[in-house]
Amino acid sequence: MIDYQDSRPIYEQIADHYKRLILVGAMQENDPMPSVRALAVELSTNPNTVQKSYALLEREGFIYTVRGKGNFVRGGDALKENHRHEILEQLTDVLKEAKELSLDLDALIKEALGRIGR
Repeated sequence: MIDYQDSRPIYEQIADHYKRLILVGAMQENDPMPSVRALAVELSTNPNTVQKSYALLEREGFIYTVRGKGNFVRGGDALKENHRHEILEQLTDVLKEAKELSLDLDALIKEALGRIGR
């Protein structure tokens, strides 16, 4: 999951990977996260890096911590709705830019959907 060619820090890559797993339902609400130490060993990275990604995931509402037990997936519909809202914001910005450039929005959307196989 770590791409050393990626310009993003390793902790962000780890966090993004787990966000995706949670959002697509591969990890369910209240599922345990791997321990910091186990994930650090698996990824051959520093435990502080994994801890930093877990802190980011917790700040963004993807996981919660139970002292002495570990980290668990928060999940839920609110999380998906927040992510949906973020995607809508990004899409709105892109469409605004396309409109300013006088691009055909319908053709642009149709081409984009074709690229993702819809």
